[in-house]
Order: sequence, then C-alpha cells, then structure tokens
Amino acid sequence: MTLEKFMSVKLHVETAGPAEGRPVILIHGWPLSGKAWEHQVPALVDEGFRVITYDRRGFGQSDKPEGGYDYDTLAQDLSDLIEAHDLKDVTLVGFSMGGGEVARYIRNHGEDRLRSVVFASSVTPFMLRSGDNLQGPLTEEAAQEMESALRKDRAAFFDQFSRDFFSADGELKVSEEERQEAIALCEQSDPSAALQCMAAFGTTDFRDDLEKVTVPTLVLHGDADGIVPFVGSGARTGTHIKHSTTALIEGAPHGVNASHANAFNASLIRFLND
Repeated sequence: MTLEKFMSVKLHVETAGPAEGRPVILIHGWPLSGKAWEHQVPALVDEGFRVITYDRRGFGQSDKPEGGYDYDTLAQDLSDLIEAHDLKDVTLVGFSMGGGEVARYIRNHGEDRLRSVVFASSVTPFMLRSGDNLQGPLTEEAAQEMESALRKDRAAFFDQFSRDFFSADGELKVSEEERQEAIALCEQSDPSAALQCMAAFGTTDFRDDLEKVTVPTLVLHGDADGIVPFVGSGARTGTHIKHSTTALIEGAPHGVNASHANAFNASLIRFLND
C-alpha cells in the first residue's frame, strides 16, 4: 500500500500480519528500503505482530523530493505515518540510520504512542568524531572520502559498500545473490537524497535525544560491525539509555539482520514478548 493524503510526501508503506496485532514499525538503513527487512517480516508475523515497513523519502518506491532529509523532517514523516494509521502501543525498530529516526521521534513527538524501541546497528549517539565526541567512529576524513566516492561513481561505491555492509573479518556473510539484491535496493535511492542522508546520519548529534528515552529499549548489534562499530555506537547508546538491554551478536557484520537473521530475530522477538 502507499500512504498518500496524510503526508507531505507519498511514502511506500507495506503492512503484514493481523490487523489486531501489536504494531511493530521497521525502519530501514541507508541506502536501502523497506525490502531490507525480508528476513524479519515473516518471523514477526508468525508471532502475531502487525508489521509495518516503509521506504524513507528519497528511497525505494517513495517520493523523492529535493529536500527534507534532516532528522527533524524524517521523524515527522514517521510521526505522520503513526498518526495516519492511529497506531498505539508501537515498537519502533530503527536499523543503522533508522536508529536516528527513533531517537529524534522521541525527542520531538514523545512516547505516548510507543511501547518500546530497538536500536539495531544504530548510528546513535553521534557518529562524527570531534573534540567533545572523541569516541565517534566516523572521522571527518572518512566522511569526506565516502561523500567523494559516492559522487564520483555510485555503482562502484555501492559495490564496495555492500561488501563492507555484509562482511566480518574480511569474509562475506551473505550469499552473492543477496548482496546483489541489496545493491539493487541501493540503486533505487535518489542521488541527492543519498548524499543528504549520508550527511545527516554522519553529523547529527543524538546524545540529548537518547536521554529522553524512557520506554523499554533493546540495543541490538553485531560485534564485528565494520561500518558502525559497536564500541563507538551501540555500547554508547546503551550508556545513554541506562535502562536498556544489549544483545551483541558474535561474528556479525553491520547487516546483521540478514547475515545472522536467526540470532537477530530471536533477540528481537524475545524482547518484544517480554
């Protein structure tokens, strides 16, 4: 289905599972789409949840406007979706860039409609290394190199990025077919949207946002994540949200929801059923 009238842009939204099931919204990573959750949707539906995925503006089958790729606007898109469907008792699951949307949604819109949240391979609390963020895993030089590489040759960038996304200790942890499917999702992204979102997830500070999280929280991460390393991100997210629970999946890369889908799903479902 596509959500149209209620939002400033048309977002491609898909729902699965019983209408009366407790809602779980899966927010995809950069530069993919809601299709990246294909290993999670059936497992969650089998548990009786109502599962909602959507393509972020600028990605997948959603509208691709010129702007609106800052986290305040992206969180507003999420809020509009929740309000349009009148969802309550919701669990938000934010993967990588999507973790930022979870944090900013809570800061800007509160927790009245939420039951719990999950930060999976999340870019929180603050990726960019700086004088007051020495543990940030992304240096200014690395950020500039990523931007330059994406501008120069998208195909080459996505080929290497997908390898890094799904690799741990130099070994690809998914099939070549699945990697190619991920590249196809990357190619659906609007070039300008991809660049603007790269800047957003790399430079947005979520430290104050995380302090406002009071609902039950799961931090879910691979311990071999080479793109958003656990020490600089997941571990620190858990520090900011002192009541959170952490599930660290051994040998898993950034794309842990695909490479280690069974372990990822087991941790997620255990948390949802608590």
